[in-house]
Amino acid sequence: MHVVSCGSGVPVLFIHGMPTSSCLWKEVIHRLCGSFRCFAVDLPGMGETPGRRYDPDFLRHLAQQIDQIRIENNIEKWHVVGHDAGSVVAVHYARYFPQQVGCLALLSPALFPELKPFFLLEVLRKPILGELLAPLIGQIFWKVAMRRALGPSKMMSRILDDFRKPFSGFAGPWEFMRVLRWGKPSSVLADVPRFLPSLIMPTLIFHGSHDPAIPETFARRAFELIPNANMVTLDSGHFIPLNQPEPVATRLAGFFGNHPPTLGEPACA
Repeated sequence: MHVVSCGSGVPVLFIHGMPTSSCLWKEVIHRLCGSFRCFAVDLPGMGETPGRRYDPDFLRHLAQQIDQIRIENNIEKWHVVGHDAGSVVAVHYARYFPQQVGCLALLSPALFPELKPFFLLEVLRKPILGELLAPLIGQIFWKVAMRRALGPSKMMSRILDDFRKPFSGFAGPWEFMRVLRWGKPSSVLADVPRFLPSLIMPTLIFHGSHDPAIPETFARRAFELIPNANMVTLDSGHFIPLNQPEPVATRLAGFFGNHPPTLGEPACA
């Protein structure tokens, strides 16, 4: 798993969503690395991490892989931040390794089995039809839908190029299709509402006020299910770390500062 890191201080792990990369967090990390030791991973098949086959225990295996990064960097406990599908990875990591998590922060949390993927991407999940339409849908998604979602600036254009890099070339559209075939939200996320109440670490949930992908009800439901949660709404679309890096970094720094990890004890001791 590819990891980028910088800074010094209390360690923080950043997990991007789908289909982005660690580059999602660049501006947030830039603002935090003076006070925190920041790590950002590329999830399988995205950024610079090779793809891997999905299986029923994919999220457990991914949590174990992430914990190896913690061990290799001699970290006893760190804060964990996830965006979109990265929030799913984050809560599963907190589920399997609760004593290694100081605080959780979940941005645009795509946590619940009622999640409705973007309709173009849903087509790619269908056998045969997805294979046939992958080149066309890939072009529409990256050149139209994502450009509109990210905005017209040169910085966003560079970030979009980074997100799209693993899916370039002749085979790129089918690689993109394979990454998206991670399973149906109705089954993959079925047990998330059940275990969220067991996550007792302090948690901060971010919602974008005009997010077209993740409804406010998801953020509100996560806030109600996680015992020690707070919720904040920012003037943003779906890509909160890109749209509002300054408020995100400020909120995270304050939140982590109020809940320093206590080494060698349970997360909320």
